[in-house]
Amino acid sequence: MADTLSSGRVACPVPAEPASSAEHDWRARFLSELAASSNVAASARKAGIAPALAYEARRQDPEFCRAWHEALCEGYDHLEMNLLHRLREGEVKPAAGSRRGARLFDNATALRLLTLHREAVSRQRAQRESRDAGAILDAIDAKLDRMRARSSAAISDADRAADETQ
Repeated sequence: MADTLSSGRVACPVPAEPASSAEHDWRARFLSELAASSNVAASARKAGIAPALAYEARRQDPEFCRAWHEALCEGYDHLEMNLLHRLREGEVKPAAGSRRGARLFDNATALRLLTLHREAVSRQRAQRESRDAGAILDAIDAKLDRMRARSSAAISDADRAADETQ
């Protein structure tokens, strides 16, 4: 079982000795498969190791622990995209006693996902709009600065011309 903090997050350990080349190879295969599948046991099988060795390496090596979490995040992103695709496109399932399948949509799950992501999407949009507003204000300030500089230069030119005519 993973070492956990009271917050429920997995604790990353103190640094251990650097991994050997062979150890690096199984780790790279393991992390690649973990990113694709989000499945520790399947990833360990693909890497040719026991899951216990992967868990031990995660406890011992903070860099591997960090990479493990990144791979899981990537894996969950893949799972989410696959689920969204199925929700959008529907699943073709055979109707009872029929040779042809019917396209079915899981609207309840789709609505739950929308509800879960509504706040995150709203927050992201607000940040983007805030950045856009900031960029607009910066552009306006820069334009005003250029106008002031041109105005100041024009006044200086007019003063010089007036001095020369006197």
